[in-house]
Amino acid sequence: MKNLSYIGLIIILIVFGLLFIPKIVDRVANNTQVESNRSVPAKPLAYIKLNGEAKKVPEFLMRNQDSLLIGNEDFSGKVYLAEFFFTRCPTICPIMNKNMKILDDRFGDRQDFGIASFTIDPDNDKPHVLKKYAEDYGVKSQNWHFLTDEKSTVYELANSGFSIFAGINPAVAGGFEHQGYFALIDKNGYIRSRVDRFDNPIVYYSGLDREDQEVQGVEMLLEDIERLLKE
Repeated sequence: MKNLSYIGLIIILIVFGLLFIPKIVDRVANNTQVESNRSVPAKPLAYIKLNGEAKKVPEFLMRNQDSLLIGNEDFSGKVYLAEFFFTRCPTICPIMNKNMKILDDRFGDRQDFGIASFTIDPDNDKPHVLKKYAEDYGVKSQNWHFLTDEKSTVYELANSGFSIFAGINPAVAGGFEHQGYFALIDKNGYIRSRVDRFDNPIVYYSGLDREDQEVQGVEMLLEDIERLLKE
């Protein structure tokens, strides 16, 4: 009887292999992702559209931590990330830039990758302050630029250019408010993002660790930066 049981088990395993292994191989070959217990094909990263047109990063030209003028042309041909922060931020900025450092450690050696970190406290964050901040975070990449300009210019870029909120609020810790988003920009200057299961762009990636997210923003960016670099 034992021999019959073993034979039956072997037959079941063979049938399982014949039925399901080809499907698994086909799923991998067709670049299928599993999301929330549902298998969905990997989709191209979306262009963020405004009034029906793909949105590009507005023109900017600002001083970086080395007092060099840096603008859109310096990021031409690069996949890059943009964020808004300030060096004296006691709340979300340390989390954001810890996560940004993970991305810089992964891609920072590439000449076709960069980061633009715009300070929303330019009265304090002069180039020498930004340089010390970069050193404190162990930033070695030549393509991670901490940028400063007139306050009105930075706020126009944040609120109108990217639609990422930044503002002054003396009632909150640090005196400034801003959203903890990372923007992903392709080599041609277009803002891009992955789409959700309903084909809606997520627009921006969370720069924060959030317990309510199945996949963290950094995890998504590690994948999506790689995808844009191959375009």
